[in-house]
Amino acid sequence: MNVTTLILGAGAAGMMCAAHAGPDTLVVDHAKAPGEKIRISGGGRCNFTNLHTAPANFLGQNPHFHKSALSRYTQWDFIDLVARHSITWHEKTLGQLFCDGKSPQIIQMLRDEMTTAGADLWLQTNVGEISHDGTHFTVTLDREGTRHCVTARNLVLATGGKSIPAMGATGLAYDIARQFGHAVTDTRPALVPLTFSDQRFAPISGVAAPARVTANDTSFTEAVLFTHRGLSGPAILQASSYWHEGEAITLDLDPNASLYDTLRTQRQTEGRRALTTELARHLPARLVDHLAPALALTGNLADQSDARLSQITDALRQWQLKPTGSEGYRTAEVTLGGIATDRISSKTMQSRDVPGLYMIGEAVDVTGWLGGYNFQWAWSSGWAAGTALRENG
Repeated sequence: MNVTTLILGAGAAGMMCAAHAGPDTLVVDHAKAPGEKIRISGGGRCNFTNLHTAPANFLGQNPHFHKSALSRYTQWDFIDLVARHSITWHEKTLGQLFCDGKSPQIIQMLRDEMTTAGADLWLQTNVGEISHDGTHFTVTLDREGTRHCVTARNLVLATGGKSIPAMGATGLAYDIARQFGHAVTDTRPALVPLTFSDQRFAPISGVAAPARVTANDTSFTEAVLFTHRGLSGPAILQASSYWHEGEAITLDLDPNASLYDTLRTQRQTEGRRALTTELARHLPARLVDHLAPALALTGNLADQSDARLSQITDALRQWQLKPTGSEGYRTAEVTLGGIATDRISSKTMQSRDVPGLYMIGEAVDVTGWLGGYNFQWAWSSGWAAGTALRENG
């Protein structure tokens, strides 16, 4: 069987690429349905992009690589596509856009775009041997027990990273990239909860509080969630991309820096009340009780001098913790690292060394923040590769 373009992976990037690559394109995936990460994202409503998408919201060894694709296919372009398919959406916090309906709307939109473009989709298909003769790729595929040999002028790696292996995620794209001489940077789970071996937060599991979390001099201010295993919530997930095992993180439970002045004011009117009672007006009561022994939170508010209030609030603002590890790829939303970008064209996503080999989406060393940024990278990189494929015939 001969095709012009073979795309490995029917996720966000792969389907977006197929929608622009032109006819005679075949997309294959081992799953029973396409776009599984799209389906589960955003609590089933798909956080499909972010209004504030900018290069600074992405990590990678080359901080400039992603700029080209993101600037040529922006969040506004994808929003226009969503509107053309009559999918309504709403903005949540920090520019995050979600479907008013369910995530499968986005999947169906991409499938409709693929159909219009003339692309075919094979599901429950496993990839076997791959070779390249200098002009064409030959790929062995096993589709529901039947072996197929496909020859393609172009091969696109869009199989993602290692995150959420229960959905079938593997390092396939990395293996293929290495086969053709491309380096792969160190990979690790990102946007992932952090864990503590002593389960110190089990007694307050389920408690959430706004906080500024800092890891490696990078800070995020959102909610922190205490769990049986450790710490989660948006601020922790964001910081996890900057944290390395063995390092400490800092929690600031007073991100507005207002608690000291507030307690001094309360001391004038509520001085007879217990210090813990007054703190619980600003922090979750269970969290205050958890911190009370370590911070010696005893006595009434009137008993606390300015120096003592400063000591307490400083401790709340500089709570240093050293996680044991993370929950790993099992729950990580994305993989940090991937196929090195030094030998990939930032404009076309094509290999500089192997004609016809393209690498897009999470498979490459570009990782976005939490909040729709990684989907936008999938749309932008998929569009860049698909457009280049169509222009090259």
